[in-house]
Amino acid sequence: MMEQLQEGYVSSVAASAGCSAEVIGKDTFGVDVQFIRPAASHVQQEAMLFAQLKCTTQVTPDRDTKSFQYRFSKREYFEGLAAPRTYPKKILIVMTVPYEQLSWTEIVDGGLLVKRECYWTHLEGQTSALVKPVIDVPTENLFDAAALIKIMERQDRGETLDG
Repeated sequence: MMEQLQEGYVSSVAASAGCSAEVIGKDTFGVDVQFIRPAASHVQQEAMLFAQLKCTTQVTPDRDTKSFQYRFSKREYFEGLAAPRTYPKKILIVMTVPYEQLSWTEIVDGGLLVKRECYWTHLEGQTSALVKPVIDVPTENLFDAAALIKIMERQDRGETLDG
């Protein structure tokens, strides 16, 4: 159910950013979703970005700190994100949710509130000797429509996705 909640979250963010979020049904290459931004015209190329999704009840990020730690359950998930790529780039999106499933969403005046949020990070070029690597996820990297647009624009310009 955590996976389903996160897929809905990232799909909503993508729609707000003018992109589609295509969920990859079979996790073959460590990619759970691809974001596609349509081209400005039919003769231009669309933009794509890959993401691996992870959802956890084990972390409650504190926005007063610079980051929180996430531990991969399998080394190959980390390695796939850390490997150099030309295009499209891969990011990790970590969603933190309350332990109690009924607390994941709440009806509020004007809409549905999803408790907690997603954070993103770009791991390309990082290394770890651990069997189950631990990474720092910046708390300033909230995954929302503005962040997705900025990430895709940086990728299009050939800039680093970090910072």
